[in-house]
Amino acid sequence: MRAIWKGAIAFGLVNVPVKVYSATEDHDISLHQVHNADGGRIRYQRRCEVCGEVVDYSDIEKAFEEDGRTVVLSKEELKSIPAENSHEIEVVQFVPSEQLEPMMFEKSYYLEPDSKSPKAYVLLRRALEDTDRVAVVQFALREKTRLGALRIKDDVLVLQSLLWPDEVREASFPSLEADIRISAQERDMSAALVESMAADFDPTSFTDEYQVQLRQLIEAKLEQGESLDTEETFGVESGEGGKGEVIDLMEALKRSLDRKRGGAASGGDSDGGEDAADGEPAKPARKAAGTKASGARTAAAKTGADEAKPATTRQAGKATATKAAAKPAAKTAAKTSGTKSAGTKSAGAADGKPAAKTSTRTRKPA
Repeated sequence: MRAIWKGAIAFGLVNVPVKVYSATEDHDISLHQVHNADGGRIRYQRRCEVCGEVVDYSDIEKAFEEDGRTVVLSKEELKSIPAENSHEIEVVQFVPSEQLEPMMFEKSYYLEPDSKSPKAYVLLRRALEDTDRVAVVQFALREKTRLGALRIKDDVLVLQSLLWPDEVREASFPSLEADIRISAQERDMSAALVESMAADFDPTSFTDEYQVQLRQLIEAKLEQGESLDTEETFGVESGEGGKGEVIDLMEALKRSLDRKRGGAASGGDSDGGEDAADGEPAKPARKAAGTKASGARTAAAKTGADEAKPATTRQAGKATATKAAAKPAAKTAAKTSGTKSAGTKSAGAADGKPAAKTSTRTRKPA
């Protein structure tokens, strides 16, 4: 365990230096949010609503709002409050333990002696044992002034923070104000049921079944290979200042697409669409077979449309003919080593001019 706070118990004129440790911890399995489409980590940013910038934690202050007015409180101003800056656990009363309402108990802390001689620590512990009382204390922890109870557990002083009286709500239920009659037989039967279930409390005999089954589900998915690479998919955790580097998911996808194109086998046609990562038109793949065929491009005018849509036609081993807007385009055929390669361009279809003939070149085989 790591101490979360250091201070001293003020027991009259006796000063007891102590270290404070959290006595409890949450056993729930920690889950986080991801995008269901690709498993990418969902993170929340501290974004200013005025300038829209992401704010570093060190630049964040606290504020109070009331009646449409906001008061900003700096860290220095909050630390200047004596109670907030105190490292003293002040004993104010010794009371019988049964007078403390269990609903007021909040969180428990272990207190360890923080001096070369733990005599003062043992003296306070013995005083609580001999008088069978609990010490009511006041202290400041994590920027809050708190009320607490000092008691003993296994020879260790335990500090239990308490809720303030105005933090416990009053229970007022009109339905319980009705006159309810309970017969003697009903009371006897309920008492018999209680007696049949009576036992000494053993907390180790109880198990959080939900957490057990959740752990089993996670382990089963790991064994079946249903997991993601945390560093590549979720990104690197940001540091305390919020400046930690996070892997750009879009950049990772772009690199993956580029790697696939570079390592793809020759002969695979491109779909001519846009790259999903950067929005640039994808370049068609080249064929690396024994023969190369040049593509034939034709500009066709669509009736009633303002823009002409380019169409790409490829064909190896025979001549290609393309028609544009009901007017025949010029046909050109060239023979290369027993393989026919055709290249045709039809221009001016949009403005009604006849297509012009284009020159044909015979390419040598690769």
